[in-house]
Amino acid sequence: MFKAIARIVRTPDLLRKIAFTLGIIAVYRMGAFVPSPGVDYPAVQQCLAAGNAQGGLYSFVNMFSGGALLQVSIFALGIMPYITASIIVQLLRVVIPRFEQLHQEGPQGQSTLTQYTRYLTLALALLQATTMASLARTGALLGCQLPLLRNDSILTVLLVVVVLTAGCIIVMWLGERVTENGVGNGMSLLIFASIAAGFPAGLGQVVQTQGWRVFAIVMLIGLLTMLAIVFVEESQRRIPVQYAKRQIGSRTVGGSSTFIPIKVNMANVIPVIFASSVLMLPGILIQFNTPQDGTAPAPWIAWLSRYFGNGDHPVYMAVYFLMIIGFTYFYVSITFNPQEISDNMKSYGGFIPGVRAGRPTERYLQYVISRITLAGALYLGIVAMIPLIAFVVIGASQNFPFGGTSILIMVGVGLQTVKQVNAQMEQRHYEGLLR
Repeated sequence: MFKAIARIVRTPDLLRKIAFTLGIIAVYRMGAFVPSPGVDYPAVQQCLAAGNAQGGLYSFVNMFSGGALLQVSIFALGIMPYITASIIVQLLRVVIPRFEQLHQEGPQGQSTLTQYTRYLTLALALLQATTMASLARTGALLGCQLPLLRNDSILTVLLVVVVLTAGCIIVMWLGERVTENGVGNGMSLLIFASIAAGFPAGLGQVVQTQGWRVFAIVMLIGLLTMLAIVFVEESQRRIPVQYAKRQIGSRTVGGSSTFIPIKVNMANVIPVIFASSVLMLPGILIQFNTPQDGTAPAPWIAWLSRYFGNGDHPVYMAVYFLMIIGFTYFYVSITFNPQEISDNMKSYGGFIPGVRAGRPTERYLQYVISRITLAGALYLGIVAMIPLIAFVVIGASQNFPFGGTSILIMVGVGLQTVKQVNAQMEQRHYEGLLR
């Protein structure tokens, strides 16, 4: 390990990229603690001390902002608008043929889709900032019924909206700079930093509420979970492909063997984000429709509060698990096209041994992907259920660090970043970061 670090230090270009990446992450983390102008910071701290904003609706969004949401800082929106915009643009490829054409045009088309993603990010950030400013104005943002703005004038509200929207755009710009000039994917690394920032608090809460014995059990579970995630994320089914020999002029080309790698978890963490986002809607409805004068809520609000209010009810867990499985199949179906792969193989003279080219190859690929997707969907559902089970069994916070979206993102981003560093070192030293 020390030899690998020494090789990084002896590589000025790689060292400069790593230093640039760490500097951007430091700027992002500092911005998470800078209060937005117009916000009454003592009132925010008073609401946080009351603990009404922990869990439920806020836990998921606050995790992606690295705690900036509950601080109502300039980066309170974090990276979530960009993530949502990216997912929407990707899904629109199925609905809008023009988006699919741009995706197939290569770098030029990808740059156009990226520009559309930026515009959509701006619109979503403006919408979310307006919602946050309105909730802060009425005192409903952090659930303590205490106004979080210094005054309720329209200028103050507009100032908060502009600052929060600008903060989201700056976060997007920082992520793009890391992607171009640093190491790894910038957006993913910013999410990694946001989630990692909450780990000490999550582990400290386990120690304070459950003691060191439970803490040791949690650490053991976390280690086993990370090992399992690394194993599954690196697992793949390799479908052999043979290319026939062809005579082009006086040259003979082809005759090579390769394979189609199909990952067990082709959907990555997207289905978990989908399911978590959808299950946030009941929390929003409960928050906006619960009477503040102490009177009994409407029957349908009481029903939502009972089954979907805290996330510890078996109905909530079952719906969450089934939604992850369904979203996994949906996402894989729009990202993996057996017909396109079959046509490309046929045009270049490739075939799967024992399977005829054309329609039989397409059916075979569909057969394989449907069964591998089942294993990947069950894996995602089980990992995503770990925080909910821990919340019920040991009384841990729903921000339980080892499980769910957080650990999936951290391990996935960590693996990708290490691979990129390893590839850059092999280009310069013919020896990678890991042996």
